[in-house]
Amino acid sequence: MASGLFALLDDVATIAKVAAATLDDVATQTVKAGSKAAGVVIDDTAVTPRYAVGFAAERELSIIWRIAKGSLRNKLVFLLPAALLLSALMPWLITPILMVGGAYLCFEGAEKLIHMLRHDPESQDEEQSAAHTPEELENEKVSGAIRTDLILSAEIMAIALATIEAPQLLTQAVVLAIVGVLITAGVYGAVALIVKADDIGAAMARGATKGGLRCIVGRALVVGMPKVLAVLSVVGTVAMLWVGGNILVHGLATFGWHRPEEIIHGLAHAVAPLIGPIEGAVDWVVRALASAVVGLGVGLVALGLLRIVRPAASH
Repeated sequence: MASGLFALLDDVATIAKVAAATLDDVATQTVKAGSKAAGVVIDDTAVTPRYAVGFAAERELSIIWRIAKGSLRNKLVFLLPAALLLSALMPWLITPILMVGGAYLCFEGAEKLIHMLRHDPESQDEEQSAAHTPEELENEKVSGAIRTDLILSAEIMAIALATIEAPQLLTQAVVLAIVGVLITAGVYGAVALIVKADDIGAAMARGATKGGLRCIVGRALVVGMPKVLAVLSVVGTVAMLWVGGNILVHGLATFGWHRPEEIIHGLAHAVAPLIGPIEGAVDWVVRALASAVVGLGVGLVALGLLRIVRPAASH
């Protein structure tokens, strides 16, 4: 009887050790995967605020929440099982799918950039929109944001999956789920703060001592945030181009054509050392801008092809 009890306790201890090792492995893999995917988080944060601008203040957080829920659904319901399935059965298909998504980002970024240059940025969305009511416009914006998020999330999940070294399918799934939830919370939490910063500033300035630090910071937020959001709108459009271009350049290198990637790396290595103390930041900026140029070129080609196809389809 005693020996049976000791055997049971030994089994429990063994299970506990395995569980602890698994949790430790999940934590380690999550940190590695999350840090690798962090670069795309910057792009995602830059792209998203533009979808919540132009609505009544009381609708802004609701719109961000709707987009965040759509982003979680993209990552956990669609991309996570698809990534694991493709990784196990058809890993060669992941890069082409990402490249198709990258091409779509290039197309969307080029289209928005052209409208910015040709028209008033504040009216361009209304010209393109088919919505007739504020509710329809909100639904249209949210749908567009979730479509764009799908591509950015796909890159995040692909980068995270490529970083995971654990062979167990369950560990991979748990790590991807944790990375997806944490990144979504981080991105849309930051977006909510950006969009509501002017309201926070107004609340700080209200009732504060005139000339005091709280009043000065509050007024600065109220005055400065519209300009910041305008800049972010442009940055978000350019981010679509550099993310899309970067996906395409890396995809081409994966299939053996390294020349575009080599040119971008060579340009960054030539320019960055000239700056000195901020060499690393300049290296990143040059790579991003070069990828954006590639993305703009691809996007313009896609726009041109679409204009040729549309009239032909209408006849």
